[in-house]
Amino acid sequence: MRNLRPLDILAEAVPPNGAESGISVTRVQGALGLQLSSPHAMSFPASRIFVRCDLFPEEFSIVVTLKAPPLPPKKNEYLFTVVAEGPDALLLGLRYSPTRLHFLFLSQDAAGAWQTRVSFRSPALMDSQWHTLVLAVSEDSFSLTTDCGVPVDITADVPFPAALSVQGARFFIGSRRRTKGLFTGLVRQLVLLPGSDATPRLCPCRNAELVLSIPPILQGLTGKPEDNEVLKYPYETDMKVTLGSRPPCTKVEDAQFWFDAGQRGLYLCVGSEWVSVLTAKERLDYVEEHQRLFTHSETLGIEVFVIPEAGLFIATANRKATSAIYKWTDGKFASYQSIRTHQAQSWRHFTIGKKIFLAVANFDPNEKGQEFSVIYKWSPRKLRFTPYQRVATHSARDWEAFEVAGEHFLAVANHREGDNHNIDSVIYKWNPRTRLFEANQTIATSGAYDWEFFTVGPYSFLVVANAFNGTSTKVHSHLYVWLVGSFRLFQSFLTFGAADWEVFHIGDRIFLAVANSHSYDVEMQVQNDSYVINSVIYELNITAQTFVKFQEIPTCSALDWEFFSVGEDYFLVVANSFDGNTFSVNSIIYRWQGYEGFVAVHSLPTFGCRDWETFRTTAGSYLVYSSAKEPLSRVLKLRTG
Repeated sequence: MRNLRPLDILAEAVPPNGAESGISVTRVQGALGLQLSSPHAMSFPASRIFVRCDLFPEEFSIVVTLKAPPLPPKKNEYLFTVVAEGPDALLLGLRYSPTRLHFLFLSQDAAGAWQTRVSFRSPALMDSQWHTLVLAVSEDSFSLTTDCGVPVDITADVPFPAALSVQGARFFIGSRRRTKGLFTGLVRQLVLLPGSDATPRLCPCRNAELVLSIPPILQGLTGKPEDNEVLKYPYETDMKVTLGSRPPCTKVEDAQFWFDAGQRGLYLCVGSEWVSVLTAKERLDYVEEHQRLFTHSETLGIEVFVIPEAGLFIATANRKATSAIYKWTDGKFASYQSIRTHQAQSWRHFTIGKKIFLAVANFDPNEKGQEFSVIYKWSPRKLRFTPYQRVATHSARDWEAFEVAGEHFLAVANHREGDNHNIDSVIYKWNPRTRLFEANQTIATSGAYDWEFFTVGPYSFLVVANAFNGTSTKVHSHLYVWLVGSFRLFQSFLTFGAADWEVFHIGDRIFLAVANSHSYDVEMQVQNDSYVINSVIYELNITAQTFVKFQEIPTCSALDWEFFSVGEDYFLVVANSFDGNTFSVNSIIYRWQGYEGFVAVHSLPTFGCRDWETFRTTAGSYLVYSSAKEPLSRVLKLRTG
């Protein structure tokens, strides 16, 4: 049973020619789905797939991709059923309501037969988006995973029957053989996978497509219109467009269009000149490896920066005793300077006036047991960074440099002191007289991992990623606002092993993304030890003066977000580091698609990915990522068209 192939229930129900009364194909948000208008439109005998045995498998997964319509209270709609001969003889089925998702099956013993219902609190299905559900069943264990998020597990009093006969039964898609309860949304995928949990085969750690099997009728291009879609609209049929090399523009061609396929530009002939109507915009086509950057040891963090008149540099925070700085030379990063560090976690580049600094966050003490991080200053004479100031820290994870009202600050994320994770992190202020950073404010943190500073109008904010309180990764991370000379609590977010915050702007909108790395609790470690977990994007609601949840994205122990743009397109790339089994997981690039939010567009193979940075040179745009599990970082070039 363990290696049986997926059974495409939807493909079995759709007529071979795709045409049937009561079925229509609809494209929404770039994906094709089936819509029903009759309870009998998609139905077939169970014997068609259960050829040699008429018993429904005892262990299985059901995968369904759907776009659910809003339902009024107390109304239910069926996603599928298996119905035996006879009145109302439901063998098993899946239905949903505004508040619950119900899995139904027939139970029986010597005393008789009855219907068992396993109910999950309904995931947010009715938001006009596509969703993929995976229901995994094994005896009395039932697990529901929505969009590769955190599974919801239920142990039922009544197990799924070991010998449920489907002899003479029929599958009904979107109904229970009657009009009442007919599914009024769109369904794109309905697959039965006998003998195993389908979640590992679907989720973005291994495959961002969330697809096991889709009927041929729904395998048209997604995400873009058909090639000839423009011809469907009659008002465009009189427009003449010339293709090929630049044609002459005379009275004959007046008011005609020329499309330059090479440069993707549209021009209109006006008088004797071609006038640009639509110019080609730079867009991301694909990502390719540009350089393999071998480092002294595993790299926990990277920082890309520019020094005027010196060039472009990258600093790597390495696990062992030496970290390094590389300089961009002849289109590649070349070794430039080595610096002694103590399990460095990150670097932060900043300037004060004409002074250029680079601060390292050291996680371990030195050989003498002294625990400190170091601020280095650029020497224009030596063209090297030299030690400038030591700062006492406690397993420092991150530095954040910022300016408020003309004054300069450095915030350190102290992760733990000994075994105590609930300690103070410190904000230091630059003293122009002593030319040193001095402690200015302490903030209580729990396993602090990252600080992120940003401004909104005249207001300055600082948000901390709290990762662990000593017993659980389920802790609140806090956002602070600068008021009357210090940071005051503004808002709290429930996070799960938060490792990074990324703030970004799209137009006038302000977003804040958190990378959740791990759901863990000492008292319930078996149930909560999960690395496949949703990371969250929040958007600032100006009217309510608070950040509200905008989008959840399934990630695999996410450790970093990086926002970047190409032309007029906006992107987020996530550092997926571990899925609970392997460090070889895909990190994903998501593209901003307006009301749809961020949608996965590129899957990048990474190994123990820890940090992403983006930079631009005259030759183009690049991404670079570090690995916390091998002494190799990779520079990727963004190919645009």
